[in-house]
Amino acid sequence: MYLRKMLICVIVLFFCLSCGKKKDTAFYDDPGTPSYGDTIITASIGEPSNLIPMLSSDSPSHEVASYIYNGLVKYDRNLNVIGDLAESWEISKDNLSFTFHLKRNVTWHDGTPFTAHDVMYTYKVTIDPKTPTAYSGDFLLVKKAEVLDDFTFKVTYEKPFAPALMSWGIAVLPRHLLEGKDITASPLRRAPIGTGPFIFKEWTGGDRLILMANPRYFEGRPYISRYMMRIIPDSATTFLELKQNGIDMAGLTPMQTLRQTDFPKFKREFNKFKYLSFTYVYLGYNLRHQFFKDKRVRQAISYGINKQEIIDGILLGEGVEATGPFKPDMWAYNGNVKKYAYDKEKALALLAEAGFRKGTDGILYKNGTPFEFTVLVNQGNDVRIKCAELIQRRLSEIGIRVKIRVIEWAALINEFIDKRNFEAVMLGWSISQDPDPFDIWHSSKQGKKELNFIGFENKEADDLLVKARHTLDRAERKGYLFRFQEIVAEEQPLTFLFVPYANIAIQKRFKGIDPGPAGLMYNFIKWYVPENQRRYKANAALSP
Repeated sequence: MYLRKMLICVIVLFFCLSCGKKKDTAFYDDPGTPSYGDTIITASIGEPSNLIPMLSSDSPSHEVASYIYNGLVKYDRNLNVIGDLAESWEISKDNLSFTFHLKRNVTWHDGTPFTAHDVMYTYKVTIDPKTPTAYSGDFLLVKKAEVLDDFTFKVTYEKPFAPALMSWGIAVLPRHLLEGKDITASPLRRAPIGTGPFIFKEWTGGDRLILMANPRYFEGRPYISRYMMRIIPDSATTFLELKQNGIDMAGLTPMQTLRQTDFPKFKREFNKFKYLSFTYVYLGYNLRHQFFKDKRVRQAISYGINKQEIIDGILLGEGVEATGPFKPDMWAYNGNVKKYAYDKEKALALLAEAGFRKGTDGILYKNGTPFEFTVLVNQGNDVRIKCAELIQRRLSEIGIRVKIRVIEWAALINEFIDKRNFEAVMLGWSISQDPDPFDIWHSSKQGKKELNFIGFENKEADDLLVKARHTLDRAERKGYLFRFQEIVAEEQPLTFLFVPYANIAIQKRFKGIDPGPAGLMYNFIKWYVPENQRRYKANAALSP
């Protein structure tokens, strides 16, 4: 009897394994039909810092907030500006006034109707000097803001402002929950209420953040019922979780893209998407530092770093050289600026000119002070850590001692960047589709929580940035931005390293993904999982 039972178990097991193998080969090929349900699980190496968007400048915060809030306008697949909370708008003939007609069927997640008064509150709190935000500059240019009625909002500018329309893509905040209160102490920082396609559910610090589909969303309920961001401060662990179905979507490192995903099972389970990302990675200097005040020193470091070695050896070719704050496929990109090919002799000559002399220990000294500094890198970003290590090695060859300190993301931003407590840092900047680098590069943007934390100041660059944002003619605007890039290339307030390719893996059960110039996530509410391919149930608990 025992042997018979064992034989039956073996037969059943063989049958199950056979079925599983069959399912693997073709199961996800069926596009099915859109249906509501399932959960998408993503991962972030850094935890969000604040879910009120105007109070944060880190990408994890803005990623989560983008599903919770709406602006008046947004980009479509092809980077055309379309309505979001605005149904339509009119622009005056002199390009100074914008009248937005708002959608009438929108409610906040708590059921309160959305009106033009929410837009007015958002405008007022953004320009309030008490609000520690990096995004006030665009709105300080508004001469007059008016609520014409509950669903009509009008703004008038003193002079034309090129990014004016898209600036109103800023997340609109709920007046009824924030007006008259200290926004920096609001519970919405950790438990936001918006108008967007997903509703905040829970946030477990250091672990996960969960959003639920908004059944009353004005563009229609998202097909995916839940969004979860897991906090995994290590890319190797993230990749392991991806392969073991602990997460559904993740960015891949170059090694993972080219070598560790090139096997049949991964190809059966995941789709991979690739595009030149809207970011650049850089080594930034605190320009208040005694050595980094001298542009010859900054230029010397740029000559002492082999960018192509980084792109070939660390990115495995999955990136292009960065020469400034724009990427090569943008209309504003100036490809003829001064470039810094690897050249040790030029680096040493510039350092000698700046007063550095080598000591008997091989280290450069100036007035008895050794040339050494610490570069900060965020935990979990293996590519940046490897870049820092390679830069450390190359600079040691010209007599500069570099130390590397790896810091958890939120601590890096809050304790070091915001407090200007660093010598050098390796970070990345996002690049806006309508290029307006004012908030990052203008000398006036060095206040608390503002983005010019390196302390860059150049009068001509300031003037060019102002002219560019107040010029509507693209050819003229392009001229200003080209000259701005020439100045930045000469000054080297940071060493521009590379623009990486984004390589994203997404589990194949997710359908409706339509890559375009705007990337992948612009139509996220249209992604779906066919009913027979769902991995998670539709109830509130995450159960398989």
